Amino acid sequence: MDCQTKIKELRESTGMNRKEFCDYFQIPYRTVTDWERDSRHAPDYVLRLLEYYIRMEGLNKKHEDL
Repeated sequence: MDCQTKIKELRESTGMNRKEFCDYFQIPYRTVTDWERDSRHAPDYVLRLLEYYIRMEGLNKKHEDL
């Protein structure tokens, strides 16, 4: 899965908009915007860490509805 799709999927899984996601994870808004627009790519380890943190902290809203 490419960075653009993965970061957007992770953000949407939390139910946060881009600003909330950036504020929560302390990532600059412009950086996440660039990742989602595919003009820059997040390192794989960042995507793995975000995915792990979202899962461990119970931030994943998509699976709570099931």
